[in-house]
Amino acid sequence: MFKKILIANRGEIAVRIIKACQEMDITAVAVYSDADRSSLHVQTADEAVYVGAAPAKESYLNIDRIIQAGKDTGSEAIHPGYGFLAENAEFVQRCEQENIVFIGPNSKAMKLVGDKIRSRQTMEKAGIPIIPGMKSALKDISKYKSEAEKIGYPVMIKASAGGGGKGMRIVYKEADLKPALEAGKREAKAAFGNDSVYLEKYIEEPRHIEFQVLADNFGNTVHIFERECSIQRRHQKIVEESPSPALETELREKMGAIARKVINVTGYNNAGTVEFLLDKDKKFYFLEVNARLQVEHPVTELISGIDLVHQQIEIAAGQKLAFKQKELQQKGHAIECRIYAEDPTNNFLPSPGKILFLKEPAGPGVRHDCGIHSDCDVPVYYDPILAKLIVWAADRDKACRRMKKALDDYVVLGIKTNIGFLKDVIAHPLFKAGKTTTDFIKDNLPDWHPPEKPQSLKELALAVAAFNSQDTNKQRRGYEAEPKETFSPWNKLGKWSIGGGK
Repeated sequence: MFKKILIANRGEIAVRIIKACQEMDITAVAVYSDADRSSLHVQTADEAVYVGAAPAKESYLNIDRIIQAGKDTGSEAIHPGYGFLAENAEFVQRCEQENIVFIGPNSKAMKLVGDKIRSRQTMEKAGIPIIPGMKSALKDISKYKSEAEKIGYPVMIKASAGGGGKGMRIVYKEADLKPALEAGKREAKAAFGNDSVYLEKYIEEPRHIEFQVLADNFGNTVHIFERECSIQRRHQKIVEESPSPALETELREKMGAIARKVINVTGYNNAGTVEFLLDKDKKFYFLEVNARLQVEHPVTELISGIDLVHQQIEIAAGQKLAFKQKELQQKGHAIECRIYAEDPTNNFLPSPGKILFLKEPAGPGVRHDCGIHSDCDVPVYYDPILAKLIVWAADRDKACRRMKKALDDYVVLGIKTNIGFLKDVIAHPLFKAGKTTTDFIKDNLPDWHPPEKPQSLKELALAVAAFNSQDTNKQRRGYEAEPKETFSPWNKLGKWSIGGGK
């Protein structure tokens, strides 16, 4: 087993991986930028290394600096988390060349599944159902017109080199195709350094269903059931759950078998996710493979009892899977809500700033994967996700009730968040009935705004407490992470002494 792992990420996912390493008696090394000197992942890690200026391309996306940090600290492996370099085949190759274990798939599999067009071609040859669409990207935008006519409108523009909704556009008529292609190519270039896009048939009223898979280095592959990820805004998932209310046992088993086949034909190893679209007639189509740990992995952990980060590390260390498919089962129901620093009154634009006060929800069946704390700064440079709130209960109705209560108990002061919006999603009658599609928000909450109501006495009291605490927290604003310091709650108390004498 590894003795030291470098986590090439930040925020809540870095904290999650650091804690898993520490549970396994592995030294966890954090990396940080100028914007993250006092961040929670730096405070949580055993060691921390500065890797550059705040912009991601100068720090978290700088392959040379990440590799050098791993070598300087004697790290045997690097865990990429999600985002940043997690699906970068060049980074995986560099790790292989430097004899640093990449905790994820091998570079060959990464290249294959990371290129959405090549991946589609491979799946089609293997007899796996795919959405009708282009077989390759084109350089000449004018040639996409005939491709769209062959496929039939509406069509979906997708980036060949990445996911997360970047570069995606839905086009309903020919007149909108060229400007949508130009915008999609620009966004893909900015996000992935590659402007290649292709067209797929847009499946109307679909559900987004994904299967969590694990594959060791000895040919053993399992799926750990599905996650329903249909609640999306701008093609970005915001609520996920397991089991999916749309799947019955026979369909679940069929989709799970196809997910395992996808992994086998690509030569994939470690943890990954096979994504499908499920249409209103219960026909499913392969969408893509996400070659990394997913944001929503906690819902699978709660319904299966399997720690996916532990599994990733064990597989990367050369261990075999300790269980077989027939031994796995779903227990209860789990729901996750992603907590973002967003301003719902301003088109959900990012809301950076200082968190004056944080009250985390807690209780039986409540899990909070968090990357923030009171008096921390939320920088403008990165994805605005702050935390993930996950609940588990014996059935879906109880899980919905538990999530609503947990969201009611969640307080973040100082910046705008999407917590109020999530409350209304969970409370919506169609969500509670399990009738969700990827158009749920567009169709049911298109112009959502927080209700105008006076602040409660509780909220006002918390705001006053947060304001009054600022003087005692000033010393933390100058916190430097190099050399690594151990965070202590005593630092938050201001002036104090032991005993009553002078």
